[in-house]
Amino acid sequence: MISGEQRAKIRRLFFAEHWKVGTIAAELGLHRDTVHHAIESRAFLTPELRVRAEMLDPYRNFIFVTLEQHPHLRATRLHEMLRDRGYKGSVFPVRRFVARTRPSKHEAFLRLSVLPGEQAQVDWASFGSIMVGHARRALSCFLMVLSWSRALFARFYLDQTTESFLRGHLAAFATFGGVPRTILYDNLKSAVLEREGELVRFHPRILELAGHYHFAPKPCAVARGNEKGRVERRVRDLREAFFAARDFRSVDDLNAQLDAWLDRVQRARLVPSDPEKRIVRDALVEERPRLLPLPEHPAPTDLVRAVASGKTPYIRFDRNDYSIPHTHVRKTLSVVASETLVRVLDGMTEIARHPRSYDAGQQLEDERHLAALTADKRKAREHRGRNRLFAVCAAAKAFLAEIALHGGHLGGTTSRLLRLLDLYGAAALDAAIRDAHERGAFRAESVAHVLDQRRRADGDKPVLLVQLPDDPRVRDQVVHPHRLDAYDNLAARGDKDGPHE
Repeated sequence: MISGEQRAKIRRLFFAEHWKVGTIAAELGLHRDTVHHAIESRAFLTPELRVRAEMLDPYRNFIFVTLEQHPHLRATRLHEMLRDRGYKGSVFPVRRFVARTRPSKHEAFLRLSVLPGEQAQVDWASFGSIMVGHARRALSCFLMVLSWSRALFARFYLDQTTESFLRGHLAAFATFGGVPRTILYDNLKSAVLEREGELVRFHPRILELAGHYHFAPKPCAVARGNEKGRVERRVRDLREAFFAARDFRSVDDLNAQLDAWLDRVQRARLVPSDPEKRIVRDALVEERPRLLPLPEHPAPTDLVRAVASGKTPYIRFDRNDYSIPHTHVRKTLSVVASETLVRVLDGMTEIARHPRSYDAGQQLEDERHLAALTADKRKAREHRGRNRLFAVCAAAKAFLAEIALHGGHLGGTTSRLLRLLDLYGAAALDAAIRDAHERGAFRAESVAHVLDQRRRADGDKPVLLVQLPDDPRVRDQVVHPHRLDAYDNLAARGDKDGPHE
């Protein structure tokens, strides 16, 4: 719509100065249809054109009624509906008429007025992603703003899980020194599980938090982000005034910079629309006594999840492996994860704890777990070797019993006797053990001495024991034997040549 002054000017330029419609529109920055409407150009149409221009008249009331019921209906859809009702004209008159008569799209909003300590508004904001070691993690910011003082708390996290959402609440309450009576949420997945009209089902952990801190969770209306405009404006403020072009080494470093910025910049600003012109820091001091007091104990915010351990002594959590005692493999265990610590429970018993890693593909190990597994494996090997020795040498059990009685080392003695078993065979070893037992020589070296004496007495060739290092590059190397004919030929050639002078 144009003002009466503009309409008078248009009519003066057209009727008195004889300007063309296009010239008037260009000069005044108006649409040609607006100029036509002001000068009532339809009065100058020929009767034939006037009839064509009035083809829409019988349908004007239908358009009025339809637009009242459906204010956002497109003109092209109205044109189709009119054609079904007999309209023969084009879509352009319909568009012009709809543009003039469509109900206003501008919505009026009531100004939000709250009392000190009455309300806070909460939201998540996404800030892209960052690399943590080899892992790309989403960077998100939790925000809570007190509606009266406009005091803002913000904290960056590497996810938008319910546990981080709860930790953000606890950190905000501690910073503000109390709890607002009402907290306003939109349809965040961390807060609202499902919604059907006015019926809202909150996340059970949000309800537990509300019961612990005595605040009332309140949802925004659907598609009404303006209801929590105070925190929405703070999101934009963080993006433009804090995060843009900022360098940081880690999330902890970023949060330290954010805390300093909030104290130095955000809380030094004036409270909007405050007649007393208070700054946010002073308003927070006034609002703090009106907040609900903090409980004696904070609410739990740890993530609790069931995990299954495999055949190796590790459990998988958040893209990393954490060691557990080898006695708990192939079991269902519980992971309790805080922001900095991962604990593993078997029922109510804690069996492992590790610092939490936000990297990916890492193995976090407790040396005690690995040492216990190594000792158990060594003990198992000793038992298997001892059983093998007892199965083929009847005298071995009594011989080892005497060694244990005299304080000897059973594991080392068993290993040496097994090597002698491989070199000399079961019968010779059993006889040598009996001989050493009768002499009271309860050592593996005594058995080896008896075997060597008997071999010499029988005129047998000496037994060569090949000692290889533990390096697998040497132990596992394959050696291919070569033919010795060339050396025999050298010896034969030397005989033919005769002795050298």
